[in-house]
Amino acid sequence: MKKYILLLLLVSQTSCQSQDKNTTFLVVDKPVVMETKDGLEIATLAGGCFWCTEAVFLELEGVKKVVSGYIGGILENPTYKDIGTGTTGHAEAIQITFDPKVISFGELLEIFFATHDPTTLNRQGNDIGTQYRSEIFYYNDQQKEISEDYIDLMTSEKTFTKPIVTRISPASKFYEAEEYHQNYYNLNKTQSYCSYVITPKIEKLKKNYKSRLKK
Repeated sequence: MKKYILLLLLVSQTSCQSQDKNTTFLVVDKPVVMETKDGLEIATLAGGCFWCTEAVFLELEGVKKVVSGYIGGILENPTYKDIGTGTTGHAEAIQITFDPKVISFGELLEIFFATHDPTTLNRQGNDIGTQYRSEIFYYNDQQKEISEDYIDLMTSEKTFTKPIVTRISPASKFYEAEEYHQNYYNLNKTQSYCSYVITPKIEKLKKNYKSRLKK
């Protein structure tokens, strides 16, 4: 696995919706099967409010589509209001369709770990609750192995001063979030959360990963 120099991007901290109560996560033995066309692949990542993660990955060359949604919980067809209680077990996540000939799964992980804090349990900034946990949902053994190796590498190189708490789990069913959550940042840049939290994150992404961005 290629060794990357990781740049931790610091972000401002406000809140999306925050609850933290007793939660039961959904546990599956095997990941769901995702069929794609034209050699494209799927990655599903949770790293805090999906408005932020979606905005980041939409900027990357080789990323064809990003969908915000919910995964890892016990309730079928959850709504934003449901997962906001912090009791359904779902994480706010994004499902990324990407071209591995242009950007690899490992490179997606590089951006993922550089644009959120994987050392805070069930929290990103002021967004608190299990729905804001750091988690990688893998679809095959290769994604699982790359994820494990990547975290082992960062741990051995002491990329972060605190232990990494990112979970690695087989992907369960992904539920697409309500329409108003999709492409949220680009449609709501003047909204306060976007201005104070997401815009600085995007600016640092563009500064540190200029060669990875869409032309």
